[in-house]
Amino acid sequence: MTQRLTELMDLLEQDPHDSFILFAVAKEYETNDMPDQAEHYYLELKKANPSYVGLYYHLAKLYEEIGHAEDALQIYEEGVFMATKMSDQHALAELKNAKMNLELML
Repeated sequence: MTQRLTELMDLLEQDPHDSFILFAVAKEYETNDMPDQAEHYYLELKKANPSYVGLYYHLAKLYEEIGHAEDALQIYEEGVFMATKMSDQHALAELKNAKMNLELML
């Protein structure tokens, strides 16, 4: 485990539902080529705070990278719904574009 990951896990232990820390832990695992652990923390974040719009793009991209295109499409769709609900136009455009690109590749 990297020092950064150790520090993040210590912070997470203090506040297990902190959205920013959950996201940071997931990204750190992803950066260290540990997709199963990254997925786990993205899904924990989704459960704890489904309105954290940024998670949808990153989780879907993770699914794409590990060859789970159908899961990625589902997450993109959920993200489009949530970005619309949260009126996050930037995330909405990013999610729609990523979803369309994946659909074109299938």
